[in-house]
Amino acid sequence: MAGMFEPVPGGGAAVALDEVEVSILRSLAVQLLELIGPGPGGEENADPLAELFAEGPSEPPTDPVLQRFFPDAYGDPEAVPDDQLKAYSSEFRRFTENDLRAGKRENALVVIRSLDELTLAGEGGAVLKLTPDESRQWLGALNDLRLAIAARLDVISDEDTDLLYRLPDTDERKPMVMAYLWLGGLQETLVETLLP
Repeated sequence: MAGMFEPVPGGGAAVALDEVEVSILRSLAVQLLELIGPGPGGEENADPLAELFAEGPSEPPTDPVLQRFFPDAYGDPEAVPDDQLKAYSSEFRRFTENDLRAGKRENALVVIRSLDELTLAGEGGAVLKLTPDESRQWLGALNDLRLAIAARLDVISDEDTDLLYRLPDTDERKPMVMAYLWLGGLQETLVETLLP
């Protein structure tokens, strides 16, 4: 089971993680939370009714990771010559981005909370068991983490991914590449546990 999710009876998934893997996953999830930012009220426990009517940003983010998370509805706004399409895209972003951010934030929080609940047994690590709902949230968070790393590595196509396998060990991107590939393996095996 080491490094691979496996289905558990009754639904859900389990994976054996050592202390280093737990630390890496938790650190990445915390960084993801910091990148996504707090809710519209600035606090995680803000008034949910106020959040319902809060308007999101109308301009696309400048960070490449956030651009991948929250792409423009009609493509690059600078490449769209029609002012009306730009206005539609701006309105779409204003009314959807807060919800998208909230979903990504909640998925990352589920990862952090489930890792914090683990009791590590020395060097052997621990087995993380997820419910079906937690598995889906973990899948979303793993996808977001891979997208974030891919944006930092400028991975856009399969050819870019193939190049990652040939990076020399001395390349400063190598640790990030290893995390990207490892998260891909976790994601793939978690998907398999969710298939009927």
